[in-house]
Amino acid sequence: MHDHRRLGRELGLFDTDPLMGAGLPYWLPDGAVVRHTLEEYVREAERAAGYRHVYSPVLGKRELYELSGHWDHYRDDMYPPMELGGEQMLLRPSLCPHHALIFRSRARSHRELPLRMAELGGMYRSERSGVLGGLTRVRAIQLNDAHIFCTPYQAVEEAAGALALISRAYADLGIRASRHRLSLPGGGGKYVADPALWRRATALLREVLDASGVAYEAVEGEAAFYGPKIDVQITDPAGRESTLSTVQIDFHQPERFGLHHIGPDGARHRPVMVHRSVIGSVERAVAHLLEEHGGAFPPWLAPVQLVVLPVGADQEERAHAVAREATALGLRAEVSGPDEGSLGARIRRARLVPYQAVLGAREADDGLLAVRLRDGRRPGVLPVAEFLRRVGQRVRARGTALWDPA
Repeated sequence: MHDHRRLGRELGLFDTDPLMGAGLPYWLPDGAVVRHTLEEYVREAERAAGYRHVYSPVLGKRELYELSGHWDHYRDDMYPPMELGGEQMLLRPSLCPHHALIFRSRARSHRELPLRMAELGGMYRSERSGVLGGLTRVRAIQLNDAHIFCTPYQAVEEAAGALALISRAYADLGIRASRHRLSLPGGGGKYVADPALWRRATALLREVLDASGVAYEAVEGEAAFYGPKIDVQITDPAGRESTLSTVQIDFHQPERFGLHHIGPDGARHRPVMVHRSVIGSVERAVAHLLEEHGGAFPPWLAPVQLVVLPVGADQEERAHAVAREATALGLRAEVSGPDEGSLGARIRRARLVPYQAVLGAREADDGLLAVRLRDGRRPGVLPVAEFLRRVGQRVRARGTALWDPA
């Protein structure tokens, strides 16, 4: 069983320091590569699906979160206000109020809908010290978030598209959903009171789930304070379940913010907000990937994708030339030379690197590489250009496969 906290430190991905504070991990160079690659993957997938990206501040006035309902319903999980120039400012607990303001920053026509607005942005949760740990429970979160502003008639199709985007990402990342949950309100006063809107949003989400064909179960008490949601659940090696991705249909915040668009009849109409997150927080996604793969990331996500292993000092210059050629092609390549130990020791040390290329005297003279894969397979001796072409092809295709047939 893999523990992402131990693996993260062993592999030099992330760490913490008491002077930074509990629940505030920092990313080391290899971890930053994984995070950056994951973020760019999400941005690219979103762009292809018609999303436009924005940036918004991590601070907002208390009045903003009073308007959204976060202050009334979510205050216990927020940091206390900061007094700045006679105003109370808060670290944001969510991105949706900011995106609502961006939507209403100018007049909108029905021709712009659905308007898909995405951001990889920081948000903050005032987690108790006793529950903090590794990357799964942190106080500063980098969230893959998006809000789709659409008509009620478009909401089911947009939510279904978000669910399909999540499914594709899971396949590329080599993770699987343990179950889908329709999260409904429970008892108590932490939810906004508008039964008609709750029933309407719940009916639409059931339509999305039924059409998608995934098995799901309805669970009370797990909804967001402003509406029901689809939670895509994952399970770690210890059997602990958590939510990684979500899709929500929200009638509440468009009403609170007075959002509208001009319809084909020239009148004002209220849009619906579809909230969705493909990989949830980057921190939790990386934690789960570490535990799911034991540090052996899919080739496209690995911090080092190729290690070149010269057998002796005479092949080192050629090994560095191969690494430079790989780097020029967009691959992450390193050289592990004989000064780092025997060839066997270097191969064992690079056991999590997807591709290993051994370079002896004959290979160096003939422009060849003896190829080894992380899973123990040996595709044989290949010309450098052919090997790099095939690795690049596999990396660009994403997914978890290490090697394609010729």
